[in-house]
Amino acid sequence: MSPEKQQFAATVAMQLEQYHDRWTSVSDNSGIIEVKEKPTAQVLKQYEIFKEFDDSFLDKISPDISIARWKSGAILFEEGSYIDIAFYLAKGTVRTNLRQQKSEEAGNPIFDTSRTMAIPKSKEVAQGGTVLISQTNRQLKQTEKNSENINFLATINIDLSAGQETTVSEGDLFGEIGALIGWPQPISALTATECEIVQVRVPALRQMKRKSPALKAKIDELYKERILLSQLKGTPLFRSCDDAFLQSLKNSMELISCEAGETITTEGEPTKALYMVRSGFVKLSQKFGSGNIVATYLSKGMTLGEVELLLGNTNGWVFTAVSVEHTELVKISKDKFQELVSSYPEVENLLWESAVARIKESGYSRKDLQQSEFIDTALKQGLVEGNSIFVIDLDECTRCDDCVRACADTHDGIPRFVREGNKFNNILITRACYHCEDPVCLVGCPTGAIHRAGVGTVVEIVDELCIGCKTCANNCPYDAITMRDTGENWSENMIPKGLRNKPKMLATKCDLCYDKGHGPACVSNCPHGCAFRVGSVQEFQSLVSKKET
Repeated sequence: MSPEKQQFAATVAMQLEQYHDRWTSVSDNSGIIEVKEKPTAQVLKQYEIFKEFDDSFLDKISPDISIARWKSGAILFEEGSYIDIAFYLAKGTVRTNLRQQKSEEAGNPIFDTSRTMAIPKSKEVAQGGTVLISQTNRQLKQTEKNSENINFLATINIDLSAGQETTVSEGDLFGEIGALIGWPQPISALTATECEIVQVRVPALRQMKRKSPALKAKIDELYKERILLSQLKGTPLFRSCDDAFLQSLKNSMELISCEAGETITTEGEPTKALYMVRSGFVKLSQKFGSGNIVATYLSKGMTLGEVELLLGNTNGWVFTAVSVEHTELVKISKDKFQELVSSYPEVENLLWESAVARIKESGYSRKDLQQSEFIDTALKQGLVEGNSIFVIDLDECTRCDDCVRACADTHDGIPRFVREGNKFNNILITRACYHCEDPVCLVGCPTGAIHRAGVGTVVEIVDELCIGCKTCANNCPYDAITMRDTGENWSENMIPKGLRNKPKMLATKCDLCYDKGHGPACVSNCPHGCAFRVGSVQEFQSLVSKKET
């Protein structure tokens, strides 16, 4: 077998193993009656959503698709959960529930021109005293420690009478918006009858969108219809706009999806639109001498094109913009942009503020090439995502490992990080959880073991809910989650059944010692004061600057 075929076979095996962990616990605990993995092209073409695709394409994506029969009354997912699957209802009835107060991500403004690299984020992490734990986390903490049955996220009991309820019709897609963008789900979904549901993981759904303009149009229309208008209304940039204009703006917007490394704009080409980032990161570079430098970057909530469209004499795009990872954008045409700024002076003022900040950032990068190198490093190593990055000044560090021992002593003898990693200017970026702004490790956890702790930006793993499936560890781009062998085996009556009598592995990661009554032990126990927690790229850069002075 060729290396390419071996790699493909290994990938398929891993994908199918994830399904075993998540969907194949055919028992009273899972809500699933039957599941069929890796359906053939002929089987998939029985469903309307797959009919336009050829057999070779369907065979290629089939490892990321399963067909399940669910019992009546099963929770498919709950509001606030992170899932990497879209659901296609083939038969039956599904009810979706919205709380009276919509979920944070669904209603939050994401298009905010004040979010520039020059303005540091304000984040707080508990450093001492009593830490309040959220209601959800408290319920998880009360899980029976000796229970041999793991409650899958889809079976956690929630109150469906709290808000508006709607019904999903046969042939409808649901759950796809949060799955594609990496947001927590804004709704909860419950089977009202026995249902046949096709479950499509994000890699397959993204390929289907790119191959089918009709499917892309359908999914984009659902996003516009369900979420986009409420986000526009709540965004500072559009606060002065009336409802009629926002409705017309929403209808004219184009939704763009970019893969990692995909070019969005090219320096010098005509500027025809304003782009707004709704997820992911965009690297902005400029020509410099015979090469290029990284000028700055954009993250969720920021805009691209205001410099060119407001100044009007830039001879096209000032930057070459490239997607760093999978990125979702909103595109506003040049004509609609002109209508926006001419009708609403307040919007024009905000965009000018953003444009000035962008010009200052790029100018500083051209003046100080180390700044450009730093931004590039921050993007490559994910520092732009981090809310708490554990770094060590290697010029002062004696490698005494007191930080590791302090971490282990605080966590029952098990250290939560690895004192190794990449370096920048002899500052070590350890393999400790960044507690990311948009944590991809949360996506797809079958039990809800890894979740926001409800304290600042802390992400934690509850041992009593972990089944050691490695989903979070595989998802983490920074190798900050490790698997530990407990030295035990799962019991003979364990659910899911696939774990029975197998070695009991659990995922482990940094939790910032948030519930220990003190700050991170790794920092407070460093005898040389060379261990630091930095909460943003700006703080990291400040640390680098202090070393140089």
